[in-house]
Amino acid sequence: MSEGRGVRGVKSAARTVALLELLAARGEQPSRLDQLAEDLGVPRSSMYQLLQTLVDCGWVRADATGSLYGIGIRALLTGTSYLDGDRRIRAVRPYLDEASDALGETIHMARLDGPDVVYLATRESHEYLRTISRVGRRIPAHAGALGKALLAERADDELPIPEGPLTALTPNTHTDRAALLADLAEVRERGYSIDREETVTGIAGFAFALRYDAPAADAVSCSVPVVRLTPDHEVRIVSVMREIRAKIETHAPPASGAPDWR
Repeated sequence: MSEGRGVRGVKSAARTVALLELLAARGEQPSRLDQLAEDLGVPRSSMYQLLQTLVDCGWVRADATGSLYGIGIRALLTGTSYLDGDRRIRAVRPYLDEASDALGETIHMARLDGPDVVYLATRESHEYLRTISRVGRRIPAHAGALGKALLAERADDELPIPEGPLTALTPNTHTDRAALLADLAEVRERGYSIDREETVTGIAGFAFALRYDAPAADAVSCSVPVVRLTPDHEVRIVSVMREIRAKIETHAPPASGAPDWR
């Protein structure tokens, strides 16, 4: 068990968090007791007791037979509280609406969390053909426009990405660190990042880091199916999103007076 700030971690709490994160990551795919015990290296009896406690509390749900487990509704309530309690998210939402109205495409806000980005707000496309998105979705930062915009705000030797080959989400995802670093250099020079089918096949993205923090932790993006991405439309997307970024940075609430969350 690791220690932080001189306080020894609580094993049962760490185990509970690991279980909830595992169930959340599996989404609609339910898990069996034996599978969970094996994946987390926990004795079957201990895992059963933990699951039953969390089922009783609403953090985990079980099927009618009591043999399949998934994330419970309490996780949704807690996640919603996080979104409602963040002043920056509340401040950005009207500008996501503005970008959505101007472009008719899907607009996102996301936050860097370790080696990943987590989607915090989304405005869906006005068109029938839409991207696949949802608040709370987590993807590797190296794999898309939002993550690359935020990675580019950091020095190459300070990037929160794992060593070795990077995970591929599509054939276009950077899996080589050198290729990613070359892309990030272009992002810094250009001022925004581009994702050409690196996260989802058939979808392009353009993202801008929000520099109200240093280094930036939040970014906004526009996602568009490549079948609709004409050169003129790309120019307009970049122009509108650059303007939206400037408005957000001008009107975002200052960090002073708010907790310094760690």
